[in-house]
Amino acid sequence: MARIYNFSAGPAMLPEEVLKETAEEMLDYHGSGMSVMEMSHRSKIFQQIIDEAEADLRELVGIPDNYRVLFLQGGATLQFGMIPMNLMTVNKKADYIHTGVWTKKAIADAKLFGEVRVVASSEDKKFSYIPNVKNIKFNKDSDYVYMCDNNTIYGTKFKEYPDTGDIPLICDMSSCFLSEPIDVKKFGMIYAGAQKNVGPAGVTIIIIRDDLVARTNELPLPAYLKYALHCENGSMYNTPPTYGIYICGKVFKWLLRTGGLEARKKLNEEKAKVLYDYLDSSSFYKTSVVPEARSLMNVTFKTPSEELDALFLEEVKKYKYTNLKGHRSTGGLRASIYNAMPKAGVEALVKFMKEFEEAHK
Repeated sequence: MARIYNFSAGPAMLPEEVLKETAEEMLDYHGSGMSVMEMSHRSKIFQQIIDEAEADLRELVGIPDNYRVLFLQGGATLQFGMIPMNLMTVNKKADYIHTGVWTKKAIADAKLFGEVRVVASSEDKKFSYIPNVKNIKFNKDSDYVYMCDNNTIYGTKFKEYPDTGDIPLICDMSSCFLSEPIDVKKFGMIYAGAQKNVGPAGVTIIIIRDDLVARTNELPLPAYLKYALHCENGSMYNTPPTYGIYICGKVFKWLLRTGGLEARKKLNEEKAKVLYDYLDSSSFYKTSVVPEARSLMNVTFKTPSEELDALFLEEVKKYKYTNLKGHRSTGGLRASIYNAMPKAGVEALVKFMKEFEEAHK
């Protein structure tokens, strides 16, 4: 069976090595006589799986001891509300940097729990750039500052992070997590939906500093919505997404044995350069993202017309390249080239793009 090049924004491609390993273990995991999909989350064998996953993630990222790691459910969307419920609890105020659809949703949820101050925004130019973080003035009484690192829909990415001083910086890294090294100490909390770079849909990874967990101890919240309770129970207050965690653990090991995050960043830069260099040389395709804010993960572009965009999507099917349609809110085209997308896939896409341009310019 031939594999296709899947440019989906998520759920996205997984490393072929990982898929083969999980296929081999599907019916019998390490002599247990059952699949990980079937086993109890309270069993010793699954406890070893989740413990190894956390240990490998800590090694891969360099997570300090004063940060907890959680494997939860609900995606990034649950965190839009869970963060202010747990952390906008001292002064009931927070600063948000607004860079797209996902921060818009996060802002809407946060307003239910306190005062939200949008301290910077790129909405004036349809989110085609990232605000200059050095020009942002944060409010000293804010309980936290919130940002979304990589904006999947628009194809933008922060190249540096704001200095928020003593105010905790909360970052949604869903679509760039593990695509490059991370200095965890810059953040009070990092979270990411796994379905872009790490694993299947259904797992949300959270890295949260101890002092922020402590804020949630005495809060009158439903049990599942309290970070402290999840930390006390090692991500197993309820049945966690066991099979998804198992696959995430496989991806962590794959990243470690293929050079870690420094090597991954280099490969991702090489892949993106192939596509951006071609777009910059073409008078047919256009990308609205300013060069200094371009994402390595999500490359957005358009042909000269909506009709040609539609034709592009129809003709590319012949080559078995899939999920190149832009987000419904922006239209156009989008190639998501996460960690598991090989450079050969990007080169094949560019080859098709050149042929399409020649035929329709």
